Amino acid sequence: MHLRYSMTIGATMAVVWPAYAADVQLKVEIPRISVAEYHRPYLALWVERAADQGVAANLQVWYDVKKRDHGGAKWLKDMRQWWRKTGRDLQLPADGVSVATRAPGEHVVALGGAKGLSTLPAGSYELVVEAARENGGREVLRVPFDWPAKAQTARAQGEHELGAVVLDVKP
Repeated sequence: MHLRYSMTIGATMAVVWPAYAADVQLKVEIPRISVAEYHRPYLALWVERAADQGVAANLQVWYDVKKRDHGGAKWLKDMRQWWRKTGRDLQLPADGVSVATRAPGEHVVALGGAKGLSTLPAGSYELVVEAARENGGREVLRVPFDWPAKAQTARAQGEHELGAVVLDVKP
């Protein structure tokens, strides 16, 4: 039964995806912060239209998905921009969007197959990365890009909660 559905979904994606097929990778650096009580940051990745800053797609939300009784969702509203624009309307955990928090270091997120990107109409966009820590700070970075994919690399540099953020797109 599962095989039949998988093949149907795969066949559908094969028809839709080639026009926008791209290798899209995001590198996100989470700096090591020396504080008495360190908590891994919650992080939201979403796409906004450059023209009006309206939300075009939710890509990922990093939070404590394993906390009992969905207790990790309690801190999501600390990512204020994401929460006000789209987070409070998102039913979490969301399949393919919700993932666990990550430790300090550089993390590579493959976005080429992200459902939200494959349905974007042609235009200029910003990938928005917002991070917040319990008993810590908050930071938002914006990385501009054009869609459909053309070879491009865009960067932003954080100051506290985020380090380097690099979006690398290859058609």
